[in-house]
Amino acid sequence: MLKIAYSPSYCHPLPAGHRFPMEKYELLPLQLRHEGTAVDDNFFSPRPANEASILRAHTPDYWNKLNTLSLSKSEIRATGFPLSQDLVDREVLIAGGSIEAAEFALQHGIAMNIAGGTHHAYSDRGEGFCLLNDLAITARWLQNNQLAAHVLIIDLDVHQGNGTAEIFREDPTVFTLSLHGAKNYPHRKEMSDLDVPLEDGITDEAYLKQLQNALDQVFNQFEPDFILYQSGVDVLATDKLGRLGLSLAGVHQRDRIVLNLAKELGVPIQCSMGGGYSQKISQIIEAHAQVYRLAQELYF
Repeated sequence: MLKIAYSPSYCHPLPAGHRFPMEKYELLPLQLRHEGTAVDDNFFSPRPANEASILRAHTPDYWNKLNTLSLSKSEIRATGFPLSQDLVDREVLIAGGSIEAAEFALQHGIAMNIAGGTHHAYSDRGEGFCLLNDLAITARWLQNNQLAAHVLIIDLDVHQGNGTAEIFREDPTVFTLSLHGAKNYPHRKEMSDLDVPLEDGITDEAYLKQLQNALDQVFNQFEPDFILYQSGVDVLATDKLGRLGLSLAGVHQRDRIVLNLAKELGVPIQCSMGGGYSQKISQIIEAHAQVYRLAQELYF
């Protein structure tokens, strides 16, 4: 059975007019239930990540400042969210959801987190709507529990996974792949193990060719026993922040390539949703829902 991490706490209240579409975390589970892609038994309420797991990816100083709400005004501004205890609790819960989804992926081949993919969080700071890096926390949790030795992070959000790249810069056991807009945020990029910068306006065919070439390069030099997939949908042509030109069909084919590869190789895969900022919330939900339909189609 496809297992999906979800909590109502994922949908955190934000000030009126905030550009982050927090409501998608409430609407996506409703859509999956409505269309029959998922039923109540597919969803599980995650446990918060414990401190030991967080500290494998983040520095004690940063975690202490975050946990005690002691970030400076500039540090808070960089995250893009007003800081509160409820927000920190949400981030810890999302990281726990990715960890538990990874456990289910080991059992069933694949599992999902309705949120997650918080790839802009560095070891020592938060950025870009990301306070804790659930990808890094989960990779280190898998390794610490001897459940995976070599982890591949496939990051297909339109924005480079800069925090993830920084955390694993000196770690040959975790391979970071990032396809992202060359001229998009963050303006100062980090160095992933493989970066594929994409020109503004790239459309389906060219994008999918770049993706396939990148995956071929990765698997020629790295043999993962677990995959973490950041399946951000801000690559859509309709996205307000994306600047790329993919269609819904292109995103669907992108997800199919990644999930098919994991299935064919027998490598467990955990999927986190990442970003999406299209004007119409329905476009964001539809783009995210596609990967759940593919998971059901390919694995169950």
